[in-house]
Amino acid sequence: MTVDVLSPPAQAERQARTAVAVLFFTNGALFANLLPRFPQIKADLGIGNAAYGLAVAAFPTGAIVAGLAAGALIRRYGSGRVAVAGTVLTGIGVLAAGLSGSVVLFGTALLLAGAMDAITDVAQNAHGLRVQRRYGRSIINSFHAIWSIGAVTGGSMAAGAIALDLSLGQHLLISAVVFGIAACVALRFCLTGPDTEPDTEPDAEAAKEETNGETNGGAARETGAESRELAPRRDEKLRKTRLRTGYVLAALVLIAASGALVEDAGSSWAALYLSDSLHASGTLAASGYIALVGAQFVGRMIGDRLVDRFGQRAVARSGGLIAAVGMGLALALPTATGTILGFATAGFGVATLVPAAMHEADELPGLRPGSGLTIVSWLMRLGFLLSPPIVGLVADSTSLRVGLLVVPLAGLMVMVLAGVLQPRRR
Repeated sequence: MTVDVLSPPAQAERQARTAVAVLFFTNGALFANLLPRFPQIKADLGIGNAAYGLAVAAFPTGAIVAGLAAGALIRRYGSGRVAVAGTVLTGIGVLAAGLSGSVVLFGTALLLAGAMDAITDVAQNAHGLRVQRRYGRSIINSFHAIWSIGAVTGGSMAAGAIALDLSLGQHLLISAVVFGIAACVALRFCLTGPDTEPDTEPDAEAAKEETNGETNGGAARETGAESRELAPRRDEKLRKTRLRTGYVLAALVLIAASGALVEDAGSSWAALYLSDSLHASGTLAASGYIALVGAQFVGRMIGDRLVDRFGQRAVARSGGLIAAVGMGLALALPTATGTILGFATAGFGVATLVPAAMHEADELPGLRPGSGLTIVSWLMRLGFLLSPPIVGLVADSTSLRVGLLVVPLAGLMVMVLAGVLQPRRR
């Protein structure tokens, strides 16, 4: 991995930081423009909750299928170019989803949008981390907070379009053009050059090891017997370390997936639940997702300070409790206002879960650098994939109110599993 510079940021670095912020903003805004229009699309297509849930699951399916291609694309074309191209294609996919005349076309368009969104997500994070290395200090959390601002802006644009009675085509075409142009302008200020540098020469390293082996050969033979005696003990220690690592990794995946599940409940079902079950107006129904993402933004803005003061474990447990109690009360006492507040508390509660799980996974012993982070990031997307059809099936069997119990249950799961996260540093 390249370590660019650690000196104070120059104008090029500041411009690149702004460019990455624009990419995060547009990524958050594009799909958020579509979410509040889901009830209208569902009604126009005349489909039930189960079919709707399966169609919406095409978005995370596309993300899972295409996610592994992002690395190869970045290595060939550069993270900045890939992020911008992905942004433009995401906008086209979202527009196509809004204009779909059948559930098959709707699902296909969401599959494309999800695939491009996943590639954009990896590329913009890669470029953001490259800019961070230039700064010599952490700035990546600010980009994710800006993503939340973009999501709130996109949701607000959709609510405004509904209030102005703009058609789906008009509204989503404006969104795709505006944010596509913004991304293309941002590309001009992204960092140039390759994202990585060649590794050190393996032949030189091998020669060095061979020389050391010849020099120390006698000493190695002398300690051979002692090494054989200690081998069973080392093997047992290694086995226990691997078991512990596997358990912690599984817990981190579930913590990250819980955060993803809550986000998906807001994006896929908040507007539908408010409009159909609680008979809220289209504009008010859009407020559920906006409240969740807005509260999540607040949680991300203050999350670093809370973690420094109380530790990742305490913050995660408190967040799980807030999400479980807040959304649990909203479902137990259903009103439009109370439900919007419930989604807000859920968004605030899960704000730090995904970064916490990724950070912890990246430091797990017994794994190669980056392996834990990759595993958690990949499997976390299963939360987005499995959540919509499961909630839809439960909603068709009982009610959407019962289906949304996945939110407080996710909060309780985090409270149970948060022990794998780091406590407060003394």
